[in-house]
Amino acid sequence: MMRLTSRGLAALLTAGVVVIALALWVTSRKPSSAPSEAGTLVLPDLQSSINGITEVRIRKGDGSRTTLTKGATDWIIGERGFPADSSRVRKLLLDLANLKIVEEKTSDPANYAQLGVNDVTSPQSAGTLIDLVEPGKTVSLIIGKPSGMQSSYVRLAKAKQSLLASPQIIPEADPRRWIDDSVIDLPETRVEAVRVQPASGPTYRVMRDSPKQLDFTVPDLPKGRQLSSVTAPNAVADALSSLTLDDVRKAGGAGTNPVHATFETFDGLTIDVSGRQDGNSRYITISAQSSSKATQGEAQKLNARFGGWEIGLLGYRYDSLFQPLEGLLAKPAAAKTAKGKKSKAKAGA
Repeated sequence: MMRLTSRGLAALLTAGVVVIALALWVTSRKPSSAPSEAGTLVLPDLQSSINGITEVRIRKGDGSRTTLTKGATDWIIGERGFPADSSRVRKLLLDLANLKIVEEKTSDPANYAQLGVNDVTSPQSAGTLIDLVEPGKTVSLIIGKPSGMQSSYVRLAKAKQSLLASPQIIPEADPRRWIDDSVIDLPETRVEAVRVQPASGPTYRVMRDSPKQLDFTVPDLPKGRQLSSVTAPNAVADALSSLTLDDVRKAGGAGTNPVHATFETFDGLTIDVSGRQDGNSRYITISAQSSSKATQGEAQKLNARFGGWEIGLLGYRYDSLFQPLEGLLAKPAAAKTAKGKKSKAKAGA
């Protein structure tokens, strides 16, 4: 049996002390309440400071970006200077404040790209960088690829550890996606008459004598022509119903094919709409007038919001506003055939 010398025993005791100290150090480095523990918040301070956020910056590697700045009454899109959909901004902040860890993922930078949490520095970067700015402090989070229907991969910009977190956040870096897109909702039930000056063909009117009259008529149809159906003019009168925008820009941009439409309501509201095309884009300007107290506030609100702005519309909405008269009429051959059938029916009676 080997005997331990006093020197050997001392060395063994020293080694034991080192092992115990190392174990205690490792334990102290991973407390049970570590920030990466499942169920904990990714941004634990945001819930208490959410109302102090003054700016939200969203950026992708392809160069698209949106800057949302908190104003006195709403959020403003910096790239447009136009109000944002404040409810959507609020939802993003609440989702980020409630973002909880599902599990830890890779901490190896070589694997970040697989999850879309690599730094947003090139068009190949799949993630989106969100900067949450409050006075004296900015927190930056990279939102990577979605996972399933409820989670996303995320990484704090200065951290190595990536995470799977919920709820799923898919932020938009295109400024258009943050615009409050409501324009006007003028149903045909309010409309008395519309005068349309289209890009081609004659100026024409659709009108009705009272709100009880269901279908609009077109006075002074071209000789020998008739409507494709009695309801055809109704679409013109309904062109401002639930109208939404696709983009906005300051008024004064270039454009071609100017067109015009004027809507008059039975309750004293007049809305003038001018339009023009700019390449593949279509824009309108809106101005409103009121001849009654009932609609003064509505006119003022429209002018305050859209005065000095051109409103970008999707093509089909633009075309419905400035439809040529020909689009309401039956084809000449079809009209002639219909007239002939009507004559034969009368002869056989």
